[in-house]
Amino acid sequence: MDGLPWQVQAMAIVDANLAGKRLVIEETGTPVEKLRVQAFRPPPVGTGQVLVRMLAAPVNPADLNFIEGTYGVQPVLPTTPGVEGCGVVETSGAADYQPGDRVIFLRRAATWATHTVAAAETLFKLPTAIDPLQAAMLKVNPATAWRLLHGFGKPEAGGWIVQNAGNSAVGRCVIQLARAMGLRTLSLVRRPELMAELTRLGGEVVLLDDEAGLAAAKAALGGATAALAFNAVGGDSALRLMNLLRDGGVHITFGAMAKRPLTVPNGLLIFRDLQLRGLWVTRWIEHAPAAEVRAVYADLAARVTAGTLVQAVDSTHPLDAFPAALARLTAADRAGKVLFVPCC
Repeated sequence: MDGLPWQVQAMAIVDANLAGKRLVIEETGTPVEKLRVQAFRPPPVGTGQVLVRMLAAPVNPADLNFIEGTYGVQPVLPTTPGVEGCGVVETSGAADYQPGDRVIFLRRAATWATHTVAAAETLFKLPTAIDPLQAAMLKVNPATAWRLLHGFGKPEAGGWIVQNAGNSAVGRCVIQLARAMGLRTLSLVRRPELMAELTRLGGEVVLLDDEAGLAAAKAALGGATAALAFNAVGGDSALRLMNLLRDGGVHITFGAMAKRPLTVPNGLLIFRDLQLRGLWVTRWIEHAPAAEVRAVYADLAARVTAGTLVQAVDSTHPLDAFPAALARLTAADRAGKVLFVPCC
């Protein structure tokens, strides 16, 4: 089916007796060493379940942590990784879903596979016109950016938010969503070649994440301070963000790229009353009212469909080429997300 529009591919019928393919791990450890390709037959669909043929599934840091055994949820082995992805309904045991519906998964659903069975209540139906690669990345990064901007108090119109890892997928989503909200963003990045791209994306100020960058950030703010700071790095980078917050400002950690803890000077807590919070979007999905979660994803899906919320794609790979996919994650020239396209 190469070359056909994905809408046409999505309506293809898979022979129920045809074996599928999936990536599995039988023990935790280094992903490239522990993953293997396995043929399997998709199980029968029960009442309230849906068989989904996968169109695309990204490789996220959470997936790698899951394989390594360092994620917040430990795998029940053997298992197929994949916390998010986009697929098309093949067989439905639920009244709300019909063959041909495009969906994403709001729970981890073993998406590194050609097919997966999920409970209908854990799915979200997508607009027909949405791009499948963009849809595959909808669950984690856009929702994380949304929660960062809405879950900890909303800054005043024209106010500042500051973030590190501004070139990350979440950072890019923050820039796009904040601009639509009338907020100004100051983003710190590790490499100078990233700065122009983020400015074109709508970043108000983009600077290097070092002590000189901190001084330049204070000058750029012109005496203003930020209500919110979004930390995906930790260590000294997290502390630089704290020094850009107003008294009583909120510092939210949602990642730990530097694998270094936060060391907070006492004075920032005693005299400036900074609030230190954390965000794990999975917890929000599981505990927030279902209507709230679905309303957020409806909004985000509409933005993605309209092309006003876009994530960069570096490369796509079949399941068999997982070593090449994993190698792209550390490539110096990587320019976006790496995704599996299991059925294409």
